[in-house]
Amino acid sequence: MAKEFSRTQRIGDQMQRELSQLIQREIKDPRLGLVTITAVNVSRDLSHAKVFVTVMGQDDDAEKIALNLDVLQDAAGFLRMHLGKSMKLRSVPQLHFHYDASIRRGVELSALIERAVAEDRKHQNDSED
Repeated sequence: MAKEFSRTQRIGDQMQRELSQLIQREIKDPRLGLVTITAVNVSRDLSHAKVFVTVMGQDDDAEKIALNLDVLQDAAGFLRMHLGKSMKLRSVPQLHFHYDASIRRGVELSALIERAVAEDRKHQNDSED
């Protein structure tokens, strides 16, 4: 039998969908890059939500990542107001934006694995000759 999702997980998933649309359509700040929401973790008492984001094309530039997080944190009240209207929650959690480096780390690990496999093939070809 499939494990049931908790209420906080369902709210987090819905918040992720709603925030993705709101950031894309409603925030007009030119400093904001192409932001993707990777996860939303909501506390058990629904008072706080950690919103994990990645910024496309700016993986290595810590200054631009910090600027994008500042823009999102400044717009948190605006986003929270719109979430309250669209989600019909009694209380909407406080939004806290965090950078999610897992995508970048996954790409780095994938590149390391590919390099190791290529070296193994090279050594096998050398030993066969």
